[in-house]
Amino acid sequence: MAEPTVKRIHYRSLAERADAWMRSRLWAQVLTGLLLGVVIGFLLGPDVGLVSRSFAGTLGEWLALPGHIFLSLIKMVLMPLVASSIILGLAAGASDPAKLRRLGGGLAIFVGATTVGAATLGAFLAMTFRPGALVQASPVPVPRLKPPVPGAADAPGAAEAADPFAEMAAQAPSLIVGLVPDNPLASAVQNEMLAVVIFSIFLGVAYVASNNKAKLDPLIKVLEAMLEVSMTVVKWAMYLTPYAVFGLTAQLMARLGVNSLVALGAYVATVLAGLAALLVAYFVIAAVFGRIAPARLQRAIGDAQLLAFSTSSSAAVMPLSIETAVEKLRVPSSVASFIIPLGATVNMAGTALYQAVAVIFVAQVAGVTLGPSETAIIVITLVAASIGAPGAPGVSIAIMSGLIANFGIPAYGLVFVLGVDRFLDMARTAVNVTGDLTAARVLTRDGPELSAEEARHS
Repeated sequence: MAEPTVKRIHYRSLAERADAWMRSRLWAQVLTGLLLGVVIGFLLGPDVGLVSRSFAGTLGEWLALPGHIFLSLIKMVLMPLVASSIILGLAAGASDPAKLRRLGGGLAIFVGATTVGAATLGAFLAMTFRPGALVQASPVPVPRLKPPVPGAADAPGAAEAADPFAEMAAQAPSLIVGLVPDNPLASAVQNEMLAVVIFSIFLGVAYVASNNKAKLDPLIKVLEAMLEVSMTVVKWAMYLTPYAVFGLTAQLMARLGVNSLVALGAYVATVLAGLAALLVAYFVIAAVFGRIAPARLQRAIGDAQLLAFSTSSSAAVMPLSIETAVEKLRVPSSVASFIIPLGATVNMAGTALYQAVAVIFVAQVAGVTLGPSETAIIVITLVAASIGAPGAPGVSIAIMSGLIANFGIPAYGLVFVLGVDRFLDMARTAVNVTGDLTAARVLTRDGPELSAEEARHS
């Protein structure tokens, strides 16, 4: 009787498969770097005290070196990345002016309302639950948007002037004037992202309104090249992501101790709660204005959501989103071919919500208290920056790093944001794609329900 054959386990083969699996999944690399950074930082931190504080500080600086290089690479291409993506996003709808005029207004209202609402909701959740307050960071003196005037607190009427709403109303005219950059190049050099965004919007609208677009083709080609090289640099920077997460986490843990871990769960929960609320809002909008039941909408867009969650890229899901809009949501193909690509560029409500929570979280980690006027400026800036931002890993970090630099907020709280950015990026991309498909359905609510064949040929 022959002995049963026992299949031998080749541990080298298992190791090779595990290595290949890890290399093909950035989120796994990031989580591994995060966990290793927590362990190493815990061993170097005040909770264990294996080494002296001075040596731990020096070692932490070296461990964090890849993280600092990563952030510098992202910041280096931030301005050309934002400017080129916004202008190209607006120019993409200029090929058919009639369709642009008919649908552009509706899409602008949809995107503007949902993005402002999402960013406001994110700021409200972050200010209410204060996830960053759980990190026991030492107070860091930082410059304010409006530095206090010596002796102003003792001046007559100081109590009335301290009213945040009165202060915001008094500052509003100068803030509105400041939205229009008088020197865009100087604004770019000084990392004034909002000014660059406004300038880019003006250029994009001017391109759409131009009657001689042939003369502007060289500008579009330059912007396309600028976007391509900027995204290439971002791609290079993303190779450093696992090492950046490991080093920055280890450095932070070595400085703050294990208490810093508590804020991570609160931060993720705050973002996910906001994204869930935004998802419900999309279902309500589709039911009220798009005449489609939430259950039917979810069945129709489930595959697109799953692909968006897996790839973290609205652009990668675009072909499936167009097919879903036409075949399942019965949107005319001509409309879907316009709304979905443009929506994938400008409809980033989930990103705006996430960034609002993240920026306020980083401020709380640094011990910075943001007033109502500053919070409002953050919301306005994130709404403008999220419209047209490329849906690629690392771009949100770049936008947030530029914004917190404008506010003088120390950036070390970004390590938490960076550590879980990949997972939250997957979630917010799925929500963004849901918004694109909801917009396509809502903007074609007039007229009778089309069959799949009619939608395909209309």
